[in-house]
Parts: sequence; C-alpha cells; structure tokens
Amino acid sequence: MMRHRVRRSSGSAAFTIIVVSLLLALLVYFLRSGDTICVWTIGAALGILVAGALYFTPLAVSVDSRNLSVHRPMSAKSISLNDICDVKLCPPTMGARRIVGSGGFAGSWWGWFSEEDTGKYFAYYGKSSDCFLVTLKSGRKYMIGCENPDVIVDCIRKAIGQNL
Repeated sequence: MMRHRVRRSSGSAAFTIIVVSLLLALLVYFLRSGDTICVWTIGAALGILVAGALYFTPLAVSVDSRNLSVHRPMSAKSISLNDICDVKLCPPTMGARRIVGSGGFAGSWWGWFSEEDTGKYFAYYGKSSDCFLVTLKSGRKYMIGCENPDVIVDCIRKAIGQNL
C-alpha cells in the first residue's frame, strides 16, 4: 500500500486560526453580556465548522491493490480502482466555484466545486499544486491532493491499465 499525507495550505490555516479566534472572542463577549441569541448563533456556526472539518478534511491519500482511499479524521472515502476510467495531474483553477463545502478552512478544500473546463467535482485537497483529477466510469469526478501526486497518479494508471 502506498500512502501520502495531504499538505495543508499554510495561508488558509493561518486565516482559519484568526477567524476562529475572533469567533471565540465574540462568543465570550456575548456570554458576558447575556445575549443568548448571539451566543447560540456563534456557537452553532463554530459547531458546524468543526463538525464539517472533522468529517471531511483530508489527512492522507492511499492506493492499494483494490482502492484509492482518502483518509479523513472520522472515516475514509474509498474509490474502487475498477470504477476509475481516467486520472491525471490537474490543479484546480482560480475560477473554481464552490457549490457547498470548505474553501480553505483549516488549510484544506473539500466539498462540491465546479469549473468551466473540468465540470462539477468533489474536492479533497490541501495545496492546489498537489492535485490530480479522478474520473469515474459513472462520470463523477474527484479532485484529490497529496504529497507526490505524480507517484499516486502513476500507480493508479498502472492499476487501471491507462497508458502513461
């Protein structure tokens, strides 16, 4: 089995720390002032952000004899190599539109995105320079990123019999 960790975007991670710190400061302020509506609103927003990050944030990508897997804190997303029809190095463009998901929270991107050239895809990556695009026989697409993406792409191509 081959496993590579997902490198985080340091700029996005730093921005996340600032935003979460500000939200926590606001939460403390509103707790002290007794404004329960603001406390519940900010608390819910923080809870949703943290829950989403714990479920979807990619930590590592692995390939074994049967699956391509994206390892997340609470589970793994496995894609059967038999379902893959194409894989290529393909960093996302700056024109990607987020449909739903994280656009950099905690240094990673996950969720549904859409680009004019690529179409709609589900993303699991940290640094955009580490990405590759996986297309399934069903037409569904995944933008995945990890260290040494070229090694992962070559491994998948060999497994599915795609010409290098």
